[in-house]
Amino acid sequence: MSVHAIPASEALARLAEFSAVIDARSEGEYAIDRLPGALNWPSLHDEERVQVGTLYKQVSPFEARKLGAALVARNIASHIEREGMDKPKSWRPLLYCWRGGQRSGALALVLGQIGFRVSLIEGGYKAFRAAMLADLPAQAQRLSYRVVCGPTGSGKTRLLHALQGAGAQVLDLEALASHRASVLGLIPGQPQPSQKRFEMLIWEQLRGFDATRPVFVEAESKKVGNCTLPESLIGAMRASDCLRVDLSDDERVALLLEDYPFFVSDPAFFCQRLDTLVALRGHAVIDEWKRLVHAGQTESVVRELLAVHYDPGYAASTRRNFARFGDALSVVLADRSPQTLAQAAVTLIRGQDQRAAADTAAARISG
Repeated sequence: MSVHAIPASEALARLAEFSAVIDARSEGEYAIDRLPGALNWPSLHDEERVQVGTLYKQVSPFEARKLGAALVARNIASHIEREGMDKPKSWRPLLYCWRGGQRSGALALVLGQIGFRVSLIEGGYKAFRAAMLADLPAQAQRLSYRVVCGPTGSGKTRLLHALQGAGAQVLDLEALASHRASVLGLIPGQPQPSQKRFEMLIWEQLRGFDATRPVFVEAESKKVGNCTLPESLIGAMRASDCLRVDLSDDERVALLLEDYPFFVSDPAFFCQRLDTLVALRGHAVIDEWKRLVHAGQTESVVRELLAVHYDPGYAASTRRNFARFGDALSVVLADRSPQTLAQAAVTLIRGQDQRAAADTAAARISG
């Protein structure tokens, strides 16, 4: 039998070496968070865990273990029949469960008896998460960021997408959080990830970036919807160079109506989101905005939201949170078209490349 237990810190450093990463926990545990690229082979399914747990409490641990063993054996057989029959002997899986190793250990035992070279994470997911959290500050701080600033609707997210399309390194925190980051930024039908999942996704992205090239990221507050940014990342961002994106008010309104089409197609949802602003704007203002929305005047409400809610104090707030905003490079967009954004992205990347070359030359001279 070929089964080896490895520390979580070693598993973290060697993830890319394994043929597959297999999560032996239930579907519900897997959905909350998992290792990068992990496949879900539950030793016990969600409803089976409840069944075994109930038997453990109401009858006896011995009877629960018998039932659990039968269920685990049946599930492992199903996984091997479905996923394992085409695997060569050289296939090297990394397995884990929650912490104790019983569920992943049972799967590892069978796979090892077959002849596969199996590795188990000591301490399971819990130990790996602790190692990931310990490594996250180093990953955040080893990179150089270019923080994309600009008022709401100025095209920051679209510029990030254009930069990514042009080959730049981009950390899209709103995409990872499934939220547009403002109080109205909830996306219908797209639940946000758990905080644990959000942190794992950020770590996974950071560790894949090349430290010799800048990472473009949008200016965010500490929270993106219900997800909180790691302190090490927000600290690094706030100390980084900034870009300021400028777009005319008419173009901003048009862009927001394009990016939030559900506010037009679903007035009830828009009004529901407006209700979250009552504490800041008062019932009279919100009731009037809701009346205009129901009257089909969503555009005028968006324009007022920018003028009354989003824009006041924007520059002061950004200067307060981002130390280098006062020296931000201005990116003036003529319009919101893909062509304009693509050209801006190319220009920015070219400028970053020239700056990097100049820094390298200066280092050689000083050396």
